Amino acid sequence: MDKKIILREEDMPRFWYNILPDLPTPIKPPLNPETKKPLTAEDLKIFPKAIIEQEMSNQREIPIPEKVREIYSLWRPTPLIRALNLERALNTPAKIYFKNESVSPAGSHKPNTAVAQAYYNKMEGVKTLTTETGAGQWGSALALAGSLLGINVRVYMVKVSYEQKPFRKSMIHLWGAEIYPSPSDKTEIGRKILKENPNNPGSLGLAISEAIEDAVTHENTKYALGSVLNHVLLHQTVIGLEAKKQFELIGDYPDVIFAPCGGGSNLGGIALPFMRDKINGKDVRIVAVEPASCPTLTKGIFTYDYADVAKMTPLLYMYTLGHNFMPPSIHAGGLRYHGDSPILSQLRKDGLLDAVAYNQTEVFEAGMLFAKTEGIIPAPETCHAIKAVIDEALRAKEEGKEKTILFCFSGHGHFDMASYDLYLSGKMKDYEYPEEKVKEALEYLPKI
Repeated sequence: MDKKIILREEDMPRFWYNILPDLPTPIKPPLNPETKKPLTAEDLKIFPKAIIEQEMSNQREIPIPEKVREIYSLWRPTPLIRALNLERALNTPAKIYFKNESVSPAGSHKPNTAVAQAYYNKMEGVKTLTTETGAGQWGSALALAGSLLGINVRVYMVKVSYEQKPFRKSMIHLWGAEIYPSPSDKTEIGRKILKENPNNPGSLGLAISEAIEDAVTHENTKYALGSVLNHVLLHQTVIGLEAKKQFELIGDYPDVIFAPCGGGSNLGGIALPFMRDKINGKDVRIVAVEPASCPTLTKGIFTYDYADVAKMTPLLYMYTLGHNFMPPSIHAGGLRYHGDSPILSQLRKDGLLDAVAYNQTEVFEAGMLFAKTEGIIPAPETCHAIKAVIDEALRAKEEGKEKTILFCFSGHGHFDMASYDLYLSGKMKDYEYPEEKVKEALEYLPKI
């Protein structure tokens, strides 16, 4: 029995998979924030033309440029690994597999879209990219892509994570990018928020506002987004496409798939190629795992909302907790987002995607068990999926059923040790976002 299932470089996908033509219910179009009418390509000019085309494309397969595949080959194809030690520790009849995206230079799945976005901007002569980042995985991935492709990068990092994860800043600087804590004094919206509350911990929605403002107020500058939008999930499907080939090699197929979900990039990446099978009748359960403190899919409502605090972005039809939602300062910074991918939201609404939420102390406990058995220290975001996997494996044990479990190991936790230290000291606190706070935030939804 091989612990690692490895593909050859020539087996790396040559096309990304676009699920839009296969959705049972089409997603509702994004709206112009001023006119409230469906977006046009002109409304999306903060992106390069190629990205706009991909965002709106109804083509099932999108070719991956050779230059992007060349850079992917630095770490792709990534291994599919059988978590045998974890299985033994749980004494479960379930087979547990994980797709190890932590082997990328940035330590997460994020370079899959960062490289693609940097490439298309470079091809159109863009000199600078601006972006936001939560826990720093996306910011460091875009900094890496900028370094490899020769494009400048400016990153606005959610302040609480900026302070919790100092070595993410070091990585971003090492790859030649600029980074600022958000809210910052570099933008009008940042200065406004700091004036109202100098101790504001920041949020992804706020950091997005700053990055967009920066992009639209500087020449030869575009904006890059690490999650939520269609083109981001498209680029991430290399994860699931590879995983399907790897399962074919061993003659198996997952019964259930788990991935952490903030905006939806790694869940979409691993799940959408399998979701196509599910839509066509395959019996596979796909589960989004989110924090109880930011319960978008489990407590939010399905409606149009802004993707950012300053209401600069298009209105997206998605599950949301309200664009002015200010999440607690949990340590899974990449999951602290008020909304979700419109694609995943529609799949959730249609009953094709399940969702569960956990508190942070229980997910860190799960992450520690994984580190002790499999040897890799998982990022706090990844710990959420691991917690769900452990629960599923224990259910299989109770029921005496064999099942095949797959999850996306979205990133390692080497830059999250302060969070682990807090957990080990017993000082980490749980926070479950109350229903009344959700209702309060939803009162500010746009009127359509």
